[in-house]
Amino acid sequence: MSEPAPLSAEEADQLARMRYRRALARKKRKEREAASEVKELNITAMMDMMTIILVFLLKSFASSSAAITASEDVRPPVSSTRATPKDTVAITITPKNILVGDREVVRLKDGRIPENQLQGRLVLGLNEQLKKEVAKLKYIADRNPAAPFTHELSVIADKMVPYDLLLTVLYTAGENELQNYRFIVLQRDAE
Repeated sequence: MSEPAPLSAEEADQLARMRYRRALARKKRKEREAASEVKELNITAMMDMMTIILVFLLKSFASSSAAITASEDVRPPVSSTRATPKDTVAITITPKNILVGDREVVRLKDGRIPENQLQGRLVLGLNEQLKKEVAKLKYIADRNPAAPFTHELSVIADKMVPYDLLLTVLYTAGENELQNYRFIVLQRDAE
């Protein structure tokens, strides 16, 4: 094997310049990467952020889970109970319709369930929606032991709703494993 030919002064100078440029480019790249790194955390900004999140969470947990939208159709009865509502499946019965959550499932005719929506005492539209709600609650309970399926139902009904209509709705709920009923009432002012 033969040795490589010695470089001329001009070639050696070009090689040195090329090495210098590469070294300079490497140094600049490292400086850019170092500049984008966070060297220290600004604790004041983090504390502000955590305080805002804490206030938001406290406010959202403090609100009632059984929110009744103001409506002329629903006037719940008045009671002196001190029990607080729980977060459950909510059925609202008005003189015009039956709702599960905020979704209308049955439109009433003259305060009665239409015959095409009844199968004995079972309300078909309500039954279908409650099946979906119960399946969702069971799915959550299977994946989160802190949120068990409690078979509870909140009923928000106008005080003028006929007992037979209320009984039919409760029968349909019972057929969907919702046996524990809670009736939402307005709290009487302390006298």
